[in-house]
Order: sequence, then C-alpha cells, then structure tokens
Amino acid sequence: MQLGLTATPRRDENIDTYNYFGAPVYVYSLKEGINDGYLTPFRVKQISTTLDQYTFTPGDKVIAGAIDPEHTYTEEEFNRRIVIRSREVARTRIFMEQMNSMEKTLVFCQSQEHALEIRDIINRLKTIPDPNYCHRVTADDGDIGDRWLLAFQDNEKAVPVILTTSEKLSTGVDALNIRNIVLLRQITSMIEFKQIIGRGTRLFDGKDYFTVYDFVKAHEHFLDPEWDGEPIPPDVPGIPTPPDRKGGKPQPDDPDGDPETPRPEKIRVELAPGREMEIDYMMTTTFWGPNGKQMTAAEFLKYLFGELPNFYKDEDDLRKIWSDPLTRIELLTRLANHGLSSDDLEKIQDLISATESDLYDVLAFVSFNAPPKTRSERATTASQKMALQFSDRARRFIEFVLEQYVAEGVEELRPDRLAPLLELRFGNVNEGLDEIGFTPDQAGDAFRSFQKHLYAETA
Repeated sequence: MQLGLTATPRRDENIDTYNYFGAPVYVYSLKEGINDGYLTPFRVKQISTTLDQYTFTPGDKVIAGAIDPEHTYTEEEFNRRIVIRSREVARTRIFMEQMNSMEKTLVFCQSQEHALEIRDIINRLKTIPDPNYCHRVTADDGDIGDRWLLAFQDNEKAVPVILTTSEKLSTGVDALNIRNIVLLRQITSMIEFKQIIGRGTRLFDGKDYFTVYDFVKAHEHFLDPEWDGEPIPPDVPGIPTPPDRKGGKPQPDDPDGDPETPRPEKIRVELAPGREMEIDYMMTTTFWGPNGKQMTAAEFLKYLFGELPNFYKDEDDLRKIWSDPLTRIELLTRLANHGLSSDDLEKIQDLISATESDLYDVLAFVSFNAPPKTRSERATTASQKMALQFSDRARRFIEFVLEQYVAEGVEELRPDRLAPLLELRFGNVNEGLDEIGFTPDQAGDAFRSFQKHLYAETA
C-alpha cells in the first residue's frame, strides 16, 4: 500500500496534482485538528498605520529612483516599487513592542531584500544582546540559512528567536514552538495563506494559542468560503485557476517578476525630519475559532480554558470578594484547585491585551464582559477616594503601596506583603510603623481596608 498526504486539498488551485492522483479518499480539516486537540487556535492583531498609503510630500527626500508626485502608492507597491525605510522601522517597532521578546517568531516580508532590511531593523531595535537573535532565511542564504533554520526549530535552543523570510518558510517548517507570525507582505493565494497559518498551529507545552500580526489585511482570507472548505467534487472537469489567485506551486522567493526583464530602479524615499515619529497605528484584536469563524474574546477564552467555576453570583459579588485580600486569596485558591491557576489568569491577561490590568479585570471580563481598567487607573481613583480616611503620613505610605501595585500587580496587596513593603519604604518595619503612626494591628486593618477603594464601582 502507498499512502500520500497533502495539506492543500483545494482542487481549483492545484489542478495538476489532482488530475494525476485523483480525489482524496479522506479529508481532515484544520477545524477538526484544532477541535481534536492536535493543533492550536489563534488570535489576529489587525494593524493599520497612517502610512499604509504614500503620496509624495514636500520636505521628503527622494534618494533613488523617479517618483510620481501625483501617484498614491499602496500596499502592493511598498518594497516592490517604493521603499520607505522609516515606515519599515515603525512597523517593526509596533510588533516588537507587542510581543514577548523571547517568543519564536516568523516574519514574512515582500522579498529577500526586504527580509534582509527587516532583519537589520529588528537587530537594531532588540533588547536582547545575543548577536544571533534574528536571522534571515531565504533562498539566497543557502546552507547558512538552513543552519539557522535548524537552530530555530530546535526547542532546546533559545536563539535565533526571530527569522525573517519572503517565500521560503511558508511551507515545510516543522517548528513546534512558533508563537507569532508577522505578515508584512500581501498574500493573494488561499493555499499560501493556509500554509503560513499552519506554521503556528503546532502543539507545544504551555502553548495554548499563537498570534498573527497582520499589517496587510490578510485576515480577510478567513471570510473566504474556501477557508478550510471541503474539496471540490472529483467529477468537476478542468477547473481553471481563478485570475485573482496564484497557483498551488511555490512562488519564486523574490517575486519581482521575470529576472530577464530589466526592472526600473526602486524609488527610495527618506521622510522629512520628525515625520517618522508621527507615524501612528490602530490595532484591532480578533479571535478565530477552529471553523474559521470569528469569536468574541470571551468565547475564545471559554474555548481554551472552559467555563469558569461558579464561585461568585455577579460582578458585585466578585467585587466584594476581591476587595478583601483574605477572601481574594481564598477565591484564587479555589480557582487553582479547579484548574485555573494564577499562571492561567496571566495568560488570559496577555491574550486580551490587559497585562497592565488587575487579575480582577480578567475575571470580570471573562465572566461579565466588563471592560478592563489598568492598575494605574484603579490606583488613581483609590488615591482620590481615600484622601479623607487616612492621615497624611499614612496616606503617603499607602500611595507608595499603590505604586508597587501598579508596577508589580495584585500580589503586592497580599497581607504577607505589608512587612516587606514597610521595610522597603522605611528600611525597618518598626520605624515604618512609627512613621505612619500605626500599631501593627492598625497597619494591618488599614492595609486591608484601603483596598476596597481599588475595586469600588465607578460611574
């Protein structure tokens, strides 16, 4: 018996293969793989910038090529006909600020040249000193690139963390721990889109999902009926390749056209001083279920972690429990005993882009779809509300505690943190108590009572 497997079952984009082999006898879809626990689901951060189009502006400098001052250059022309390095620096900075700096990441670029430029920008912006933090892997990199790819695939090796590529890594890369896929070039082929998404679906310990950073509206492929669709029936003869799609075969790694045809010099533009800092962006985070349908964040979280145990009746009840550090610890313990640890809650924080929020906000969001507040916002409100409750000396210490809470999180509000915080602020616990004018019992009562102001309902 001979068995053949393919990851591209759509016959309208790989006609030759299916004409030769015939229809598949069994189909196993992406959604089935995710539902059965063999593949990971994902979220998409859709990012648009104020320089997704460009029209020449007086003050900008053309340093190569001939620009058409009346023409508006769009996404499909960037890094093919026109290069604006400041734009690439801005886009790279955006996704690097969003990601965990040590998560394995693939960045898909417009061409090999573009992949080289993005590699250099990443290595200039990185905060990790290792010189092998980011490498390019394209056809031109040959054996050296292949060696970096093998190191990237090795889960025992921390570096390289990021690989930039053009076409080469869209298929055949079996790296289990890829947490991020960055799309800096348009993807016109549904097959290629499926293949690229497939790079992130491998299972790995502690990997509940992966993230796609989409700068080029590639997420619109999810709305295409062909996304994860069934194969076209085998009795449909001679289906032509749709004119708006590439064929199923791999495209050249540098898709700039026929190498025998002379190409015009690329236009290179240097933005006027200060304009790079004016590049702004808007980001929308969406969540996609195994059937290719968009889910709410709460639905996605329930898909990953299941239903939250019913330990509180409503948001007011949760607020009451969370406002007292003793009942808060009891709730966290009960959640952990039911399979939702503090580490899991922190994962959810990252998933809903609420790492600056309190764990209370995570629970309120998942349970009641309440919009998260930042710890800084909560601390500011609490500071205003407790102005009349404490003396100036005590209030100054509590404001110090709030600073620690904003920086480190709700763990700083545990009762056993009072003594270390007094020591951190005053150098000695007893001197601290004398300074704020409290006995140990009074300090403990104040430490617990001020916390209700952090979680009080606001208009």
